[in-house]
Amino acid sequence: MIRTILYRPATGGITTGDDELLAAWQREPDALIWADFADNEPEAEKQILVSRFGLHPLAIQDAQRGRHPPKIESFSDNLFILLKGLATSSDKFEFETIQLALFIGQRFVVTRHSGHSRSIDELRQEAEQNKALLAGGPDAVALRLCRIVVDRYTRRLLALEPRLDDLEVEIIASPDDSMLAELIGYKTDLRKFRRVLVYHVQVFSELMKNRQPQVRAERVHEIRDVYEHQERASSLASLYYEVSSDLIEGYISLASHRLNNIIKVLTIITAIFVPLSFLAGVYGMNFEYMPELKSHAGYFVLLGIMASIATFLVVLFHRKRWL
Repeated sequence: MIRTILYRPATGGITTGDDELLAAWQREPDALIWADFADNEPEAEKQILVSRFGLHPLAIQDAQRGRHPPKIESFSDNLFILLKGLATSSDKFEFETIQLALFIGQRFVVTRHSGHSRSIDELRQEAEQNKALLAGGPDAVALRLCRIVVDRYTRRLLALEPRLDDLEVEIIASPDDSMLAELIGYKTDLRKFRRVLVYHVQVFSELMKNRQPQVRAERVHEIRDVYEHQERASSLASLYYEVSSDLIEGYISLASHRLNNIIKVLTIITAIFVPLSFLAGVYGMNFEYMPELKSHAGYFVLLGIMASIATFLVVLFHRKRWL
């Protein structure tokens, strides 16, 4: 599928369509086009990207890969930026991304994504409703898309914070193994978030430091804005990763503390019954000449001694605050 938006500066008109607009764009030297590619046959897509836009085959190959780290690469007539956008399969906190490639030229911006992209849909809606976005040029469209992508990361991360606060309270009040499993899942996803966002920060740091001809100098504030939001999202991912780690360690510490208390009680019970078991064992041997066997009060005397020992040990452990 190829979706296109053609902008004509002379009239300020916007035309939406498919690959048929590519020919019209090539015939009009002052026109600007945004072409969005998704779910196409790779070779046919590559042929269009090379013939219509003159994109480098290696850059197209990176854009079409299922997995590739985010990157930025400059060519003579276009700038290639590869990001990872959040997938649309679920609103709950989980890590699932798509490859999102941008090619920025003097008269075009090409986007290519490996799955359905909410960021692209949001930007397309903005472009159709606000002509000023396309009038700003390909670099303005691309930077706006980058901002939408990072905003989705930030919203997804901020939505996790209340749940982490709730888990902290629940772990202290009534810990459950399901909480530990949930926290481990969060920690795993946050580690992936953090890795991707570190790549994104590097991409826009490079874009800030090395000016590219396809991005005008007047866009420096937009670039800095995207960079700062990427950095913020990366910091949030690192923060929540550490919070999740602390909560996991807290859960394990509380579980160990409860286990230690249980073992302490069992140990004290064992310590109380050891001397009682010893006495019961001695007087349970039933040798014929044991003097106490013929005593009418021997049974009650022994029970009294055993009760005294147990009481003494309970009082002793209580004074030592072991009970």
